[in-house]
Amino acid sequence: MAAIVDFWFDFASTYSYPAAMRIGDAAERAGVAVRFRPFLLGPIFKAQGWDTSPFSIYEAKGRYMWRDLERLCAGLELPFRRPEPFPQNSLLAARIAVAGLAAGAIWPEEFCIAVFRAQFGEGRRIDDPSTLSAILTVFGVDAATALAAAQTDDNKARLRAQTDEAQRLGIFGAPAFIAPDGELFWGNDRLDAALAWAAR
Repeated sequence: MAAIVDFWFDFASTYSYPAAMRIGDAAERAGVAVRFRPFLLGPIFKAQGWDTSPFSIYEAKGRYMWRDLERLCAGLELPFRRPEPFPQNSLLAARIAVAGLAAGAIWPEEFCIAVFRAQFGEGRRIDDPSTLSAILTVFGVDAATALAAAQTDDNKARLRAQTDEAQRLGIFGAPAFIAPDGELFWGNDRLDAALAWAAR
């Protein structure tokens, strides 16, 4: 069996966008399987004393990040459009993804990739249920059913538990990758190192 790397991300995370776009091909080349693990950065940031993204708190850091993301996307030939507002509320998208993954559905990973593309490639609002419904429909998913499943108390608790697990594992930002032995790699630029470590 192939080693499995857990891919931890928040849909509002800028650097999770290029990671999500390239992780499938990179993992296949490395002979490693990937498990998508959506979570929420908000509670983790709050524990660090932040009420929003550090890219919004620290102006120079944010300015650099946007230019860096433009360069990254150009190099990967990915569409890029700065979303407004930033950060966007990723709660509903995360709940939909978690519900689909928990149900063993075949669409959640492609849904996740499409949400990133909609937000950072097309500048769409991922906190708008109509945006998420349109994405679900592309994959042949009944949007009303998926939205209802996402909003159940059990699924809300599932996302909270997943976020708590991320915090317990020492994750402090996204994207993060955890190898089978628990080794943590943080950042889009550490994706290949994480896959190589897992494949050893």
